Amino acid sequence: MPPLSSASVASSTAPPRAPRGPWRRGLLVALLLSLALAGTYYLRHQVQLNRYARRAWATFTKGGLTGREKTPLLAGYSVHGIDVSAYQGRIDWRTVARNRVRFAFIKASEGATLRDQRFARNWREARAAGVLRGAYHYFQPNRDGQIQADLFARTVPLAPGDLPPVLDVEAANFHDVAVLRREVARWLRLIEAHYGVRPILYSNHSFYKRHLAGHFDDYPLWLAHYEVERPSMPRNKWIIWQHSDESHVPGIRGMVDFNVFQGNFTALQALRVPAVARPAKPNTQKAAQPSLLLEAGKPGGRRSK
Repeated sequence: MPPLSSASVASSTAPPRAPRGPWRRGLLVALLLSLALAGTYYLRHQVQLNRYARRAWATFTKGGLTGREKTPLLAGYSVHGIDVSAYQGRIDWRTVARNRVRFAFIKASEGATLRDQRFARNWREARAAGVLRGAYHYFQPNRDGQIQADLFARTVPLAPGDLPPVLDVEAANFHDVAVLRREVARWLRLIEAHYGVRPILYSNHSFYKRHLAGHFDDYPLWLAHYEVERPSMPRNKWIIWQHSDESHVPGIRGMVDFNVFQGNFTALQALRVPAVARPAKPNTQKAAQPSLLLEAGKPGGRRSK
């Protein structure tokens, strides 16, 4: 009998190869199923997911922005504007004005106590640069509408020639929509009495349709609706369209909201606080309290439908 070779010995002593188990097939099926589900989810939510990706990238590269980036103006409109808050940092308003920005709404206050830390500077410098200015309040639905109106009135020195005050209603942290509408109506009624001009109501498309539509039709609507060629609401329902919150305007380092006004500049000017405003009701309380407090809880005034 010939001697066994070392290769033969090795092959005879090697353990038998284990057959492929069912767990590998199960893993492959699970992987394919996960990919299919991820693809389906992306197709259903691709607009929002793409927005998140762009925002993450913009945040990652923010240190490289120069403040000279420029988003093309939306075609078909002649009056373009922005809205800003402390989030935009220091704004070069003269550069902003040179880039066809005709109007700007500036955040003044939020809830019952918060004042935007850059409001006073933005308010002053926007007007000095020739930008038609307005102020807005971010409404917190879990706070009393009168208290929020008082904060805005104490913060904003609205003057003839300024755009009407704006109430931003989009926070969804509320339990009773009837209470939300009641407090929104109170803010609008008190602010109209205080400044003598009808406020503008701001909201995004889905929130407005779900919670506000049909209840505040007497107030001009500023509608936020992104990733669409035009708002799905009829043109006679809104006056300003916020078409992007990812735009760049020279003079602002970072992203900013971009808006268009439905009409020409003369029509926008017609919305301004009049030179002779209706006087607010006299204040019979302490001097430290604004006249808005006198209106609280009284019957009358404009109410939501």
